Amino acid sequence: MKLHIICLLLLCCSGNASFAQDYFYNNYYYDKDFLWEAGLSLGAINCLTDIGGRAGRGKKFLKDMNPENTRVSGGIFVGLNYRYALGLRLELNTGTLTAFDSILKNDRSEAHGRYLRNLHFKSPLTEWLLLAEIHPLRFGGMNEKPNIISPYLIVGAGCFRFDPRANLNGAWIALHDLHTEGQGFPEYPDRQPYRLTQLNFPVGIGIKVECSALLNIRLEILHRFTHTDYLDDVSTRYIDPALFKQYLAPEAAALALLLHDRQGEIDATRKTIAGSIRGNDKRNDSYFTVQCKLSMIMGRERR
Repeated sequence: MKLHIICLLLLCCSGNASFAQDYFYNNYYYDKDFLWEAGLSLGAINCLTDIGGRAGRGKKFLKDMNPENTRVSGGIFVGLNYRYALGLRLELNTGTLTAFDSILKNDRSEAHGRYLRNLHFKSPLTEWLLLAEIHPLRFGGMNEKPNIISPYLIVGAGCFRFDPRANLNGAWIALHDLHTEGQGFPEYPDRQPYRLTQLNFPVGIGIKVECSALLNIRLEILHRFTHTDYLDDVSTRYIDPALFKQYLAPEAAALALLLHDRQGEIDATRKTIAGSIRGNDKRNDSYFTVQCKLSMIMGRERR
């Protein structure tokens, strides 16, 4: 009799363990602790730099964002998820960063001085990111059924490549090698040439929707902090333009003279004094994306 009771209990436990592996969305798939996914991203990218910005005195963070500088971004990613609570993701994104002082043409606040500065830039951008997802609603109940809709936090680190350019007579000229603020010149020992490949540190939020056993949809806002103030090739003060001819090849010196100071294109009477403000070196540049992501789940077994 005791043996029969023990066998019955074992059968019940075995049945419960098997049931616990069922996919919560339907009964056609078994679930696993670890699941792989791969997918595509599409959305918008914008940046916070010294150029353009909002009306009035320059503001911090998103308060200085100008929506007109928004461009398309996209990418691919692969990730590993643990019990719907934690995720690790490797991601490749591309896009274009851009900003224009001319965006403030009709502004009559303090920002009109930025319009008269008359600078602009465009930069292709490619980045690799390693991101961690944290789904806070799952902690404390990692063995319970997950929600079909799950908000999450994102933190990580990445590496990105940029190359700021300015338009001159219809041609986009790379600015890095023109040393427009005297980077690397002995007269400015505190201004070193900036690297076109840099590290970034993304933080953000997202929401995931489990559409089926095979598909997820995400909406994410991801901001990247950087260690450079030269996403737009603008950071500090104007230099003595005579130094371009002293340190650059003739062709590069001629381009640097035209592109480092463009105020005369709006007002020929404006004279720039070496040492006057060109940018704000108190804050580094940054950029962010808003993306929709579609991913395919791999690892669930059909019953």
